Amino acid sequence: MELITAIIIIIATLAVLYFRHYKKHIASRRYCRSNASLEGKTVVITGANSGIGKVTALDLARRGARVILACRNLQKAEDAAKEIKTRTGNSEVVVRHLDLARLQSVREFARKINEEEKKLDILINNAGIPEFGHEGDVTKDNFHAVFGTNHFGHFLLTNLLLDLLKKSAPSRVVTVSSNAHERVRSSLDLSRAVDARRPGRTDGAAPVLYPHLRDYAQSKLANILFSRELARRLESTGVTSVSLHPGVVFSSWWLNMKVNSVRTLVYYINCPIMWLTFIDEEAGAQTTLHCALDESVSQLPGRYFANCAAEQPSELARDDEMARRLWDVSCQATALEETTNMN
Repeated sequence: MELITAIIIIIATLAVLYFRHYKKHIASRRYCRSNASLEGKTVVITGANSGIGKVTALDLARRGARVILACRNLQKAEDAAKEIKTRTGNSEVVVRHLDLARLQSVREFARKINEEEKKLDILINNAGIPEFGHEGDVTKDNFHAVFGTNHFGHFLLTNLLLDLLKKSAPSRVVTVSSNAHERVRSSLDLSRAVDARRPGRTDGAAPVLYPHLRDYAQSKLANILFSRELARRLESTGVTSVSLHPGVVFSSWWLNMKVNSVRTLVYYINCPIMWLTFIDEEAGAQTTLHCALDESVSQLPGRYFANCAAEQPSELARDDEMARRLWDVSCQATALEETTNMN
């Protein structure tokens, strides 16, 4: 009897949570209403083999775009491309290898795109990895994996494709951030490591560069600052740069956590609640699509969007001086030589 009572209480609690959340968040979700055709347009989407990136690629392929899936896992990307081609009838869906955690891979990808493509109308910086499961990971270039992948990789990629984007103007750079940036309470510590070894290492390994840039919230703040500074530098070029929060999405992203982690156990315990209260991947892709397609967005360079509308990010995300300093540090970190036409 006590077990039945407990089950009833749990079900009732879940029901209350769901309907309160549905009314406040899910029922109020806006969807991209643009009927824009992308015939003759070319789009690059990072991390497009799954999640909201795949949904975005599917929608843009339906509109007739040449869609380039820029992904680390080629097999998953090829499977996604095959599915998108079948569902849309668009044969112009291609896969190119891109590992944002390796700057050399970013350079090789950009070189191929610049050589093979005559134009690039939309660049969607969608890929990203979570903090949990990657706490101790370091990229090939000795950055913390989360910040290195989510910011430094996209920073270099965007800059290496800028000439093609300018040539194709009007064009857009859409960077997927998150409202997680609001968790950052102080300015980013952009100091470079000076230690001879990584903490805890005695084998002479190279230090982790920019050791204070490590977590997910910081990387998402950096996405907004980067997008904002990029918009300032691209004024009057016809290239529009914006960033966005897609919503809290229940996607395969949550399933890719490393096993034997306490957070993995917490995930499975909370999975039913997450499934009930998070939005699905279709809804999660809508703000990305709005930023890529809606005509009004070109009049709002540097803005941050959520639920298909411009919103105010945190005060730190509006710090233009920090955005400039982050840009300079990112140039140093990625060994990017700025072109003379960048202010």
